[in-house]
Amino acid sequence: MNYHDKFSKDVKNILVVGKNNQVGDMICSLPLYAALKKKYPDSKITLVAAKTNYQIPITDINPFIDKIITLDRSSIKSTLSFLKELRNKKYQIGVVPSTITQSSTSHIINYLSGAKIRVGVESIDDKKNKTAYLLNVKSSFNWTKNKIHQQERNLDVVRQIGCNLNNKELEDVKIKVDEASNLFANEFISNNYPDKEKLIVGIHPGAGKENNIWSIENYKKLIYQLENKYHPYFLITAGHTDEEVIKHLSVFLNENNIIYKVAENLEIKLLGALLKKTDLYITNDTGPMHIADSVRAKVLALFGPTKSYEWGPTGKECFSIQSKTNNINNISVDEVYNICEKLLTKNK
Repeated sequence: MNYHDKFSKDVKNILVVGKNNQVGDMICSLPLYAALKKKYPDSKITLVAAKTNYQIPITDINPFIDKIITLDRSSIKSTLSFLKELRNKKYQIGVVPSTITQSSTSHIINYLSGAKIRVGVESIDDKKNKTAYLLNVKSSFNWTKNKIHQQERNLDVVRQIGCNLNNKELEDVKIKVDEASNLFANEFISNNYPDKEKLIVGIHPGAGKENNIWSIENYKKLIYQLENKYHPYFLITAGHTDEEVIKHLSVFLNENNIIYKVAENLEIKLLGALLKKTDLYITNDTGPMHIADSVRAKVLALFGPTKSYEWGPTGKECFSIQSKTNNINNISVDEVYNICEKLLTKNK
């Protein structure tokens, strides 16, 4: 009998201490939570969330989380308050998921929680986890060498305690779009794109990280080519950091009499429902890409320094273009347009 099996019948509370300050991280970790709930359906899952300067709508993304404890280290008082709340429950299992960096803080929190079973990573591609000694269920993984996606990396961590999903279950783990969000999307399409015969092409020209942004000049050229061949409606999506990009793109679209609508700063479920209505969504590596993939939209994602095999969309009708030089602007407009043609042809 494995160590963790001794407690399998008594698992009431599970703690997850992981990176959660990006939408993509949260979406890619969904299978981990689903697998925990599958094996321990009566358990309550608590997430330790880092304090951020902006709100991440965690519960809109992840329906498996029952409670969130925010780590605020801005003062001794807030730190002590966090520790008190952390120790308020008896956790049978504590999990530190896959992250880009191996956080000592996450492992210390996991240990201080008092969880009997502490699950995580011994090493990644021969890089030792310096705080692995705080774990009692751990393995070494060759994720980068084997080009493993973040969804699978997260699942690998909890597979160590017998939590897994089959292919059908993994496919079903996605952002749940409610009826109100679908109603919003239908009304948005009806009000802004009256011709039902026209294609709707979504574009997300911004990103939170500058190195992940394909230049606005490239997007202009791509849109011009798509307009000349397909005369589609364009849906331009934008977040809080995309104001300048959208301003420049709007000038171009207006000058060329291209029909478009900007959907700005939408809540996740509203955005997901809307992206599901597009015939193709062309996007940089950023949060909306993960949202579109999660609702099973057709996505063409562009990657520079980050790796598409690790973070790219996983849907059957999705495609990623990886820069051969890690510079996203070395992806040519023609290369993107040619893939657009192939993906849009499938809609006919």
